Amino acid sequence: MVSEAGSCAPVPDDLILRAPKVLLHDHLDGGMRPETIIELARESGYADLPESEPAALARWFSEAAFSGSLERYLETFRHTVGVTQTAQALRRVARECALDLAADGVVYAEVRFAPELHLEQGLTERDAVDEVLSGFTEGTRLAQEQGQGIRMGLLLTAMRTATHSRQIAELVVEYRDRGVVGFDIAGAEAGFPPTRHLDAFEYLRRENAHFTIHAGEAFGLPSIWEAIQWCGADRLGHGVRIVDDIEIAPDGTPHLGRLASYVRDRRIPLEMCPSSNVQTGAADSIEHHPIGLLRRLGFRVTVNTDNRLMSGTTMTREMTLLSDAFGYGLDDLEWFTINAMKSAFLPFDDRLTIINDRIKPGYAELRAILADRLS
Repeated sequence: MVSEAGSCAPVPDDLILRAPKVLLHDHLDGGMRPETIIELARESGYADLPESEPAALARWFSEAAFSGSLERYLETFRHTVGVTQTAQALRRVARECALDLAADGVVYAEVRFAPELHLEQGLTERDAVDEVLSGFTEGTRLAQEQGQGIRMGLLLTAMRTATHSRQIAELVVEYRDRGVVGFDIAGAEAGFPPTRHLDAFEYLRRENAHFTIHAGEAFGLPSIWEAIQWCGADRLGHGVRIVDDIEIAPDGTPHLGRLASYVRDRRIPLEMCPSSNVQTGAADSIEHHPIGLLRRLGFRVTVNTDNRLMSGTTMTREMTLLSDAFGYGLDDLEWFTINAMKSAFLPFDDRLTIINDRIKPGYAELRAILADRLS
């Protein structure tokens, strides 16, 4: 049975670390290791890093992300993108991404990056995609050798402030049998609605390709409505502001508006990133994050990291924060995980195999361990 928020004691940290996890919303350039950034900067001659020691650099990224200044937050990506302009750099950060996620208990991950941001030193967009896929392959192999099996999928991101979305969409279709599982658009929502990229979305739909859209994080319900009803998004990146279409009566009864009802009824997945949402002001705190209400109402909610470096986070940390804030038990964490796996851009049989072979047995083992501790 699924527990209500606050009805269970939080899950012990060591069990959350061991829990099988599925990650759908994670940016490659937002999850790099600080020491790797420093080494890549030294190798490439990039001289603009604000700090030269890993601990200090990690602290700078975190403080910049939590500064409340959008300009300073965006500056963080200038540095991570700045040091990943070569084939070797992209392959390395992709390999390390797979290894880091596997060590965190992630059994399936969809990681996204924008090829158009890595062309300053002669790479083509295809070169960038090839190198990231090669890095994922290397990292997956090394993780498997360490007994940490993980499957990686790549999402190609187009910047909503640019005009390359159709070109990136065509790359998604070209590479969809080689590890690219879908398409995404990201960047500033206000002033840059997803409908500016209808040509890309219509092309993807004609080609039976999957896509997600960053929506409902900074801008609100119009962004969500356009992403779904005009563009046909399979999933919503964040989607936090769907709560603006839910009213809570004085007696505590929730009343869903037409859009919120549609999102819930159609089981449209919400790629929620609790720590990141607090950073960007989309949520006041973890304890007041809309995920608590949306989970109780049965929306297709998933838990994600967004930018592990900027948020100083992992999937283990995100789940721990939610367990502590809402009293979520293992049943709840499994529910989030199966939601994510059901929503992955993989063939149905592959999703079912991961659920039945990795997720359910993994949580069953954790329940047995917890029961033994409590007996």
